[in-house]
Amino acid sequence: MRRPFIAGNWKMNLSQDECRSLASEIASELAGPADCDVAVCPPFVYLETVLNAVAGSSVKVGAQNLYPEPSGAFTGEISASMLSDLGVSYAILGHSERRHILGETDAQVFSKLQAALASGLSPIVCVGETLEQREAGQTNEVVSSQFHGSIAQLSEEDFAQVTIAYEPVWAIGTGKVATPEQAEEVHSNLRNVIESRYNTSIAAAVRIQYGGSVKPDNVAQLMAQENIDGALVGGAALSPESFLGIVHGAVGQ
Repeated sequence: MRRPFIAGNWKMNLSQDECRSLASEIASELAGPADCDVAVCPPFVYLETVLNAVAGSSVKVGAQNLYPEPSGAFTGEISASMLSDLGVSYAILGHSERRHILGETDAQVFSKLQAALASGLSPIVCVGETLEQREAGQTNEVVSSQFHGSIAQLSEEDFAQVTIAYEPVWAIGTGKVATPEQAEEVHSNLRNVIESRYNTSIAAAVRIQYGGSVKPDNVAQLMAQENIDGALVGGAALSPESFLGIVHGAVGQ
């Protein structure tokens, strides 16, 4: 059985005090052993604040991005080793906002993925189609292409450390959500693509999160699907009530 994994992507939101308060409330609720893995991903400047706030709980901390080089003259960038040095556990890579707003390519995402793994970070790699691509019937083609370009060059050993997040771009922050059946179709197809690249046991083991307007009232239906293993949560991760509602809903509590 794949262990459920809920991660909150706080994006470019909240003050330091708000980050501390949100992280503390989540950690307080999840102080003991949890039935799923939980991570929160604050802005870079508040990582240490959040790490301190969740210390001693089951909540882990992730970064929203990183730069692929280990060090050097890259003004304004953050390396994987710096994140690891802080105690960060996860890194979100290839989020659609970075792909579509900032122009990140599959090759750049793969370079970041290699850097994350080399520094002991567990990557969450995002794939997903735009509304135009879905309406053109290109969803599976796009997701498969992003998988092959961003992830599939990894060895079996390295791939075992990766979580994939399927995020239909048209459902991110729009209030729209793929139906459980729509999401399951993409997750199932992606798992078949992974099986073709690697093997059956590896494909069965990898966790594939769904991302796109996940809320407490729809997470249980999504999680009931065979190939949906968790959620990468955006707006609903900014409230302790809604994020914890998603965590509890994901495990049937």
